[in-house]
Amino acid sequence: MSYCLCNYNVPVKICQTIAEMRAASRATRQEGRRLGFVPTMGALHAGHISLVRAARQQCDSVAVSIFVNPTQFGPKEDFSKYPRTFERDRELLEAEGVAILFAPSTEEMYPPGATTFVIVEGLSEKLCGRSRPGHFRGVATVVAKLFNIVEPDLAFFGQKDSAQAVIIRRMVRDLAFDVEIVVCPIVREPDGLALSSRNAYLDPRQRKQATVLYRSLMRVEALADRGESDSARLITAALEVFKEEPEVRLDYFEIVDRETLDSVADVSQGALVAVAAFVGSTRLIDNIVLSGK
Repeated sequence: MSYCLCNYNVPVKICQTIAEMRAASRATRQEGRRLGFVPTMGALHAGHISLVRAARQQCDSVAVSIFVNPTQFGPKEDFSKYPRTFERDRELLEAEGVAILFAPSTEEMYPPGATTFVIVEGLSEKLCGRSRPGHFRGVATVVAKLFNIVEPDLAFFGQKDSAQAVIIRRMVRDLAFDVEIVVCPIVREPDGLALSSRNAYLDPRQRKQATVLYRSLMRVEALADRGESDSARLITAALEVFKEEPEVRLDYFEIVDRETLDSVADVSQGALVAVAAFVGSTRLIDNIVLSGK
């Protein structure tokens, strides 16, 4: 995995307060420039950089946020140990020509006594939302706040977080946010493992085991390409792949509608195939989209 350090030679403007970010964003729009936005939690990898590059291609100026959002972590999850590599991240973003970096504190984003949350009902309890109660409430809330602060023309998200993308699109529609959501393809390692900041937690043995997520998805895709459309049989085939890695603990393997996230019995009209599993104590997710016939 490597990065192209494009050396745009323009220092990124770092905003640490909401007021600073709003001023920078409004100045950009007053110049008639189209603003793209990439929200992140830092620990940037090539997947994040692909979103930045997509934003640069489609917009005149790019803003990126780095904020490890506490409200999307459960009480037993990895908020405290989530990798924080701000200086490295800043250098990467500057090399990619990012104009604005919004890096607020927790207190800036959640003032004392904050009690308002955004819940996208009917979607937030599905897939990762089922095994991580409250996760998508935290995601929707922080993204809504970021959209309100940054006011981008376009916002870029990765397909790896497939349920998140569906939820954010629904929130944007329901709450009439004036932003276009762009979902970009998953970036993978040569062996297929989807890039994730959490991959850093894996030791070499676990790193090899982690490819079972991708292998299970490829088994489903191959069967679907050969004409198998029954979801139950496709899931059974995927579970057989997981038996090859008995130390990996499956959270879920589901085949669902791409908009509602409801289970589908047949994939002939297309479907989202999503998987989550624990490799050691590290929870990883991945997915593919079946286009149907």
